[in-house]
Amino acid sequence: MGRIGNIVNRKNRQDSKKASMFTKLGRSIMVAAREGGPDPEYNSALMSAIEKAKAANMPNDNIDRAIKKGSGELGDAQYMEVTYEGYGPGGVAVLVECLTDNVNRTAGEVRSYFSKGNGNLGTNGCVSYLFEHAGVLVIDREETMDEDEVMMLALDAGADDFVAEEDHFEIYTSIEEFGSVRDGLKDAGFTFSMAELRYLPHNTTSLKDEKDLKSMQKLLDLLEDSDDVQNVYTNWDLA
Repeated sequence: MGRIGNIVNRKNRQDSKKASMFTKLGRSIMVAAREGGPDPEYNSALMSAIEKAKAANMPNDNIDRAIKKGSGELGDAQYMEVTYEGYGPGGVAVLVECLTDNVNRTAGEVRSYFSKGNGNLGTNGCVSYLFEHAGVLVIDREETMDEDEVMMLALDAGADDFVAEEDHFEIYTSIEEFGSVRDGLKDAGFTFSMAELRYLPHNTTSLKDEKDLKSMQKLLDLLEDSDDVQNVYTNWDLA
């Protein structure tokens, strides 16, 4: 089984919150454009952010406006990248990536979310060692696709691992090879339902207690509903 089952399981619920998601995606595009320039051909981070936005059906006008804001054409939008680490109920490791224009506000809100979810906000480094930072590409399976061909193309392009699921293919890369693998598969005619850098847990933690399950779900809901929170990674085994 692939390593992103939890991501796929939560995707539909997250995709239903379009307005909040577009805000998060817009900030990501702005920061990428500010730091690497407005041309995605020469800015791989921006290209990844745009592809993620398009996969979520974000309108092109929103994408263009975010690029212009990031490059200073529509005013100077200053957002800082901040990562928080902590533990949820039952010792579940939680990594939270934020983009914020007010670090003090965001830190207070994240701390309160952990508290409300019966967790604890920790110090930098307390759980990050439990995760691997890697590239993840997902291709939805179609009847005309040959599994072996897709696998060989991915591995030849520099992928580290390939997993075939019933309805999709999962391709894992190092941070360094992510762009070349993505571009190689795109040139071969494939499109992605996911193409991004993520933190993948080395091992997972299960929750059996009903109270812990409800508290963990509450913690994730609070974090994901925050406009400042871009991504939430855990080692919680939803199965």
